[in-house]
Amino acid sequence: MPPAESEMVAALGSLLALDRVLAGSAVQRAYDCDAYTVDRSAPTCVVLPISTEEVCAVVRWCIEQGVPYTPRGAGTGLSGGALAALGGVLVSTKRMTSVLEVDVPNRCLRAQAGAVNLHLSKAVANDGLHFAPDPSSQTVSTLGGNIAENSGGPHTLKYGVTVQHVLEVTMVGTDGEVVTIGNCVPGMPGLDLLGVVVGSEGTLGIVTEAWVKLTPNPERVETALASFGDARGATETVAAIIAGGTIPAALEMIDEGCLKAVLAAFPLDVPADTKALLLIECDGSTEQAKTEIANVVETCEKQGALRVDVAKDERERTKLWTARKKGIGAMGRLAPTIVTHDGVIPRSKLPEMLDFVYEVAREHGLGVGNMFHAGDGNLHPIFYFDDRQEGKIDAVVAAGEKVIAKCIELGGSASGEHGIGVEKSDLLKLMFGPEDMRLQRDVKSVFHTSGLCNPCKVIPDQKGCVEHMRRWRGAAN
Repeated sequence: MPPAESEMVAALGSLLALDRVLAGSAVQRAYDCDAYTVDRSAPTCVVLPISTEEVCAVVRWCIEQGVPYTPRGAGTGLSGGALAALGGVLVSTKRMTSVLEVDVPNRCLRAQAGAVNLHLSKAVANDGLHFAPDPSSQTVSTLGGNIAENSGGPHTLKYGVTVQHVLEVTMVGTDGEVVTIGNCVPGMPGLDLLGVVVGSEGTLGIVTEAWVKLTPNPERVETALASFGDARGATETVAAIIAGGTIPAALEMIDEGCLKAVLAAFPLDVPADTKALLLIECDGSTEQAKTEIANVVETCEKQGALRVDVAKDERERTKLWTARKKGIGAMGRLAPTIVTHDGVIPRSKLPEMLDFVYEVAREHGLGVGNMFHAGDGNLHPIFYFDDRQEGKIDAVVAAGEKVIAKCIELGGSASGEHGIGVEKSDLLKLMFGPEDMRLQRDVKSVFHTSGLCNPCKVIPDQKGCVEHMRRWRGAAN
């Protein structure tokens, strides 16, 4: 039998400090889900370590006692990856926020897993450098969470997702031992285990520190906001821009569903008939950025844009980004609950895919808006609804499954950056055959000796996961 809550708190308090072990009903409510609120499961307690050594001590105690444990960063994940699926201990890295070392000559930086994404760039801003992966949650999401989900962001069209910017991680493995994976020297021989760990969603161990690459700030940035009379025109323009030979640093789309929320919340000057926006950013040398943005503007106008605005300075650039940066928060004006999905399709399939999303929303009686990384086909349908209404959670789960299945049918993927978590673990079989799934389980087993680390995620091959699935989605019954 696992220890009782009081015994667990006392034991973990002796390893850390009692004020860094949280328990009780209020704590359980606060930590029973991440930003994917459809599935909920409360931990028995939450611990707040401040070092790799303390994480190691907690993990070893959990292994000795047979208690499940779940790593958690800022809780901004959107697939239930930080859900304490089988209860137990939730290991929060929110106190592990230090930037430990900066190596400007070699353009790299070492930080703890709880360091906020944007803070990494701020730490080296005076050196003309930044950390390129920039998820929309970068003001709060953490390095450890970015590594777990292999997060992307608007500028990863040009600069790549998190795995391209991580050199080395320190990780507490599932046997309680500390291991170092990767190397600050590029091209190190041997198997690419770092590529296995990044994107493994905290199922192979708890990353506590990482060395990351730093990218030089561009000499110039040019930003444009193109308004369109319909979503199809905007999506067709996305393909036309890339086909024309320009790879922008960012190419984002906002449709009418999200735009009406943004316009209700913020002053935004767009033509009255606007039904979709493209936010396009080009960077590099002054000549390169100016040439690329001119090509983008020309393409947008040829594709029938109602208007194309190009920022004249940093203040105007910030204003043009308003719709994209503030859109998710503004959706709260439309309904009390949102679920943001994440699938990938080829760019050429965006018009067809959006039509399908709109039809699925109508079929299930849901509102929907789309705000996404159009340049690399990473779609984010945002279903909005009132979860207090009977059947709405069932409807949004069914709608999401149809959308992801369609993405796969069109040659895409079940996830681009939000991960599989508990949300989409049943959908992996649509992408992978039995042998593929067996191979993934075999890889996981190399790392996983206890079966206690972040159970029931990605490949839920434990009996307890099946038994608990109904309880997670209890509100849907």
